Amino acid sequence: MKIGIVGAGHVGSTAAYTLVLQGIGSELVLVDQQPALAQAQVMDILHATPFSHPVHLRAGQYADLQDAALVIVAAGVSQQAGESRLALLQRNADIFGHIIPAILRYAPDAVLLIATNPLDIMTQVATRIAVAAGADARRVLGTGTMLDTARFRALLGQHCGVAPGSVHAYVLGEHGDSEVLLWSSASVAGVPLSQFAADRGCKLDAAVMAHTDQAVRRAAYQIIEGKGATYYGIGAAIALLSRCILFDERQVLTVSSVQDQVQGVRDVALSLPQVVGRAGILQTLHPPLDSAEQQALAASAQIIREHLAGLVLS
Repeated sequence: MKIGIVGAGHVGSTAAYTLVLQGIGSELVLVDQQPALAQAQVMDILHATPFSHPVHLRAGQYADLQDAALVIVAAGVSQQAGESRLALLQRNADIFGHIIPAILRYAPDAVLLIATNPLDIMTQVATRIAVAAGADARRVLGTGTMLDTARFRALLGQHCGVAPGSVHAYVLGEHGDSEVLLWSSASVAGVPLSQFAADRGCKLDAAVMAHTDQAVRRAAYQIIEGKGATYYGIGAAIALLSRCILFDERQVLTVSSVQDQVQGVRDVALSLPQVVGRAGILQTLHPPLDSAEQQALAASAQIIREHLAGLVLS
């Protein structure tokens, strides 16, 4: 099972390292505009294989992605001093205009997993380019709010004294400031979160909810302030998604993909719970939302659409 990674920076290399540690895939190809960087990452990760799994690793060019089942796209540029968000978006859109066709030229049947920020907009850009090249839109998805959902569940589990894996709660919408935490449907083992918290004797009032919301929403800012970038959490999310795709696990995950319509906003990429398997997106689910959550999701979708509107796609 061959996996390609385009972009060998922090996120791409951490994803590659995590895939090797977990033994996901039989062959891993790293492609980067700086071949020396890709080669150095391969050499470093190779030295971990005696302690993990014998994955075949190599640096290569786009032609080396031939027959890859999955290609992870983690390439892009960072915002420069004085540069507007829209200018950054345009530069990354221009980069994708070269990357996506090059991938599909050699791996036309691959699922494309987008991990470049701003995630939802880049997922939509990648989808447009891929569809124009004849690919199925369902085979293009972004990591979305998987990491945000994981943060939400971890904090709720910590607060209520239960393992995060037993908490069922989702973060939808933009992978960014406008994301929507679904408190109304959060539960533990099928028990509504509010009832579980009351039975457990742990406070779940407006102050606790507001603190949790900000802790989830602002986590990336805090990490970036302290160490410059986030990559471990998203690397683990990419590894889980890769396994889910390669082995057709059909897990329900909050990944980003282009939706025909969300809360009245048409043609927008954002995160909803979706069934993911070997063919990419198999089904999109629409959990019940209270009125405040509906309004927040509509606002999130509109923000993404407004940013997308200013882009010029070649």
